[in-house]
Amino acid sequence: MKILQLNHFFYPGEFGGVSKVMRSISKELARRGHFVVVYTTNAFDPKRKFIIRYKTKYIIDNVVVYYFNNTIQTNKLYLSITLIDHLCKNLANFDILHLHSWRQIHDFVACNYAIREHIPYVFQPHGSLAKVGVGFFAKRLLDLTLGLKLLKRILKKASKVIALTRVEADQCRSMGVPEEKIAIIPNGIDLSEYAELPPKGAFKKKFNIPEDKKIILYLGRIHKTKGIDFLVRAYAYLTRKMNFKDAVLIIAGPDDGYLSEIKSLVQGLSISNSVLFTGPLYGEDKLAAYVDSEVYVLPSRYEMFPMAVLEAYACGKPVVASKVGGLKDLVINGETGFLIEVGSVDQLAKAILFLLNNINEAEEMGLRGKQLVKNKFSIEAVIGKLEAIYKEVVEA
Repeated sequence: MKILQLNHFFYPGEFGGVSKVMRSISKELARRGHFVVVYTTNAFDPKRKFIIRYKTKYIIDNVVVYYFNNTIQTNKLYLSITLIDHLCKNLANFDILHLHSWRQIHDFVACNYAIREHIPYVFQPHGSLAKVGVGFFAKRLLDLTLGLKLLKRILKKASKVIALTRVEADQCRSMGVPEEKIAIIPNGIDLSEYAELPPKGAFKKKFNIPEDKKIILYLGRIHKTKGIDFLVRAYAYLTRKMNFKDAVLIIAGPDDGYLSEIKSLVQGLSISNSVLFTGPLYGEDKLAAYVDSEVYVLPSRYEMFPMAVLEAYACGKPVVASKVGGLKDLVINGETGFLIEVGSVDQLAKAILFLLNNINEAEEMGLRGKQLVKNKFSIEAVIGKLEAIYKEVVEA
């Protein structure tokens, strides 16, 4: 099959989980003999771009990738005139289109041209149907005006809508998507990338963290929905009320409009000396952070299917997370980590303290998480389901 994947972020601009998922999907589909093309923009993160050559074809993991320059890149809205032009001229050459977002202008163009050219498309919202976490004014304005109407059109005309979890499937049903058009397929992770992990201690050495200190890790976008403020308060509670002084808190990831507020909270709680902001981590640095940590924490207010949980499991680490959304399906309470009530600083601190004080139990939880990923969330298992959906749609 000739498959077109479309999203405004793609490797190396891995801002959030969607670009990581797209890369894994595209790589495995190409390995299985499909001709896979990615259309994306040159956005590295919400503020920065990387330099590209116009209409240059890049080959990454046997996948053809075209990066198009953003004419406008502001407030999480991305407009690439060249991408839209390329879509209009070339979409008819593909057997199927896989849409990974819906709030960008090129998404609407792709949808309309696919309908006009009778090219079937599948739509995967990646947790974006809920209004939680929309954030910036421009996106809220879009949702309140044309956005909802256009989203319903994308959902209505899609051959299949891919939900990550039962929660997202319910969201699709509530928006009028018939049951037969919904397929639940979780994200998958390429475990070959975790076959050889960095040596223990590499992260501590690079960031001058004492070897005897234990690491509590948050890794992801610095956004309010991620509940990082709960984690900071829990860490302050842990060090003061519970008198645990042997751990440092690492907050790693790109700023998504919330970094200054979190830094102010850290200063206000007088814990700046033991909280480290690393900025975004990629490649070996990211893996090294997981390896040196004792626990990965994700106390989100809302979450659908965070790739970071699978990454932590792949590195053999237990996870403490909020009992919300897709996290309820990813974290097996008492087996691969702990689930806590959203916003419960007390529960969060106690769960972290248990794992810091009980190394053997923490290691066993991490190993069970690693096995869970191998059994249910390997990219090979996931792509088999996606490939079947593609085939069904194209033949229909």
